[in-house]
Amino acid sequence: QLQLVESGGGLVQVGGSLTLSCVPSISLDSGTIFSFYNMGWYREAPGKQRELVARIRRDGMIDYEDSVKGRFTISRDNAKNTMYLQMNSLKPEDTAVYHCNANPSRVEGLGSWGPGTQVAVSA
Repeated sequence: QLQLVESGGGLVQVGGSLTLSCVPSISLDSGTIFSFYNMGWYREAPGKQRELVARIRRDGMIDYEDSVKGRFTISRDNAKNTMYLQMNSLKPEDTAVYHCNANPSRVEGLGSWGPGTQVAVSA
């Protein structure tokens, strides 16, 4: 399984932008191929359950949670073993810890998780 780490979080004002990145925290061995994984961004706000924000499957299919459609863009660069989340027009309700996930299956919630990066949006 991939070991992941996120970066790019921070404090931003309403309407601002951030770009999150997710990469393997250790070098991949020859048997681990980043492009094989369905990748996703999830977030966990205080007092709330972890929720899916966006996912990009290994075949390129993309899904977004309704509240981020038109504002967030998920992408991946398999050559760089990196997944991104471009977040624009940020709102206070986007405040959460954002985790990336690498899932070798299509069963929701399986696979590896990064420790998370904090995003805080101030009004």
